[in-house]
Amino acid sequence: MKGLYCKVGETAAEAKFVIQETNVPSDLGSNQVKVQVKACALSPLDLKLHEDLKLQRDLVPVGREIVGIVLQGFAFPFFRMTGILPLDTAMSGLCEAVVINENHLVQKPEKLRWVEVAGAIRDGLRAYTALHTLARMASGHTLLVLDGASPFGVLSIQLAHYHGVKVLASALSSEDQKFLEQLRPSVARVIGVWDTKVDLVDSCLEETGGLGVDIVIDSGVRLHEEEPEARCLLPYKHDIITLLGVGGHWVTTEQNLQLDPPDSRSLFLKAASLSFLNEEVWGASSARQGRYLHIMKDIVEKLSTGTLRPQLEDPVPLYDATVSMEMVQKKQVRKRLVIQL
Repeated sequence: MKGLYCKVGETAAEAKFVIQETNVPSDLGSNQVKVQVKACALSPLDLKLHEDLKLQRDLVPVGREIVGIVLQGFAFPFFRMTGILPLDTAMSGLCEAVVINENHLVQKPEKLRWVEVAGAIRDGLRAYTALHTLARMASGHTLLVLDGASPFGVLSIQLAHYHGVKVLASALSSEDQKFLEQLRPSVARVIGVWDTKVDLVDSCLEETGGLGVDIVIDSGVRLHEEEPEARCLLPYKHDIITLLGVGGHWVTTEQNLQLDPPDSRSLFLKAASLSFLNEEVWGASSARQGRYLHIMKDIVEKLSTGTLRPQLEDPVPLYDATVSMEMVQKKQVRKRLVIQL
C-alpha cells in the first residue's frame, strides 16, 4: 500500500513530499490494533522537533491525525476510532491501514463525519492543553486569541465560550475579521491588526477597563524589526506583556522566544506566567496517558454536541495529497485540510 512521506533535504526548504510504497506489519504486538483509515488530517511537519528528539529519518511519515475502523485487535473489533499517531511512528496516516497502540485511540460517535473528527482532533488537543492545562481557564476570565480565524484559534474560542470566558480575538485580514464577527456565540471584540490604525494593546486595555486580559494565546511573536511579510502582523513580546493583566497567563507557540531582563521584571511585577505550547508532550510520559485520553474523549463529545465546530477545507483525495501537503507546510491554507481515503 501507499503512504505520504517527507523526503528530508539539507534544509527545511528542500524537503519534498512523496507517495511511497510501504508495508503494514502482519503480526500485532501487545495492545496494538490494526485500523482501516477513513480520513487523515494534514498538519505542518516540525522537522526541527524530529531532529531535537533524534527521530531523523530519510523519509518522515506525514499525516498523524487519523480516524477509521479497527479491523484487528483484541479490544475493539470493528469499532470506529480516532487518535493521533505517535511522533516516532514509522507509518504514514495516509496508508490504507495502520498499526497503533489501542491506548492512543478513543471511540468516534457514529453520527460524526470522518473528516470532521480527523480535522478537529489535533487542534482540539492544542486548545485543551493551552486553556486547561497551561492557563487554568475559569469562568469570568478574559481571553485574547491571536489569529482567531486559524483552525486552532477557532476551536480555542469555542472551547472558551463553553466555559463562560469572555473572548477577544485578533484578525489578520478583513476576511478574517468578517468571519470572526459572524461567529456564534459572538466574540466580545475583534481586533483587526491588519489595519494600521488599530492598536492591539490599546484595544485590549480599553475592552478590559485598563486591567488587561487574563489569558493570551499567541500564534507566534515578532522577534525582530525586519521580518518576512507573513510575520509582520505578529505582536512584539513587549506588547503581549503590556496587555496582560495581574496574575495573567501567556501561552506562546513561539519556540525561539527570548525574554530580556526588563521583560522578566514586568512579568514578575504582574505575578504573570509564561508557558510554551507543545502538545507533543502528552506522548512523552505514560503517567499522563489517562488525562490525554480523557481530553480526546471530551473533544469528540463536544464535536458530537456541536460545541466544537472545526473550520475545514473540502475533503481532498489521496492523489492530491502531495500538492496539498506542500501548501500546508508553506502555510498557504487557512482552514484544516483532510485527506479522505
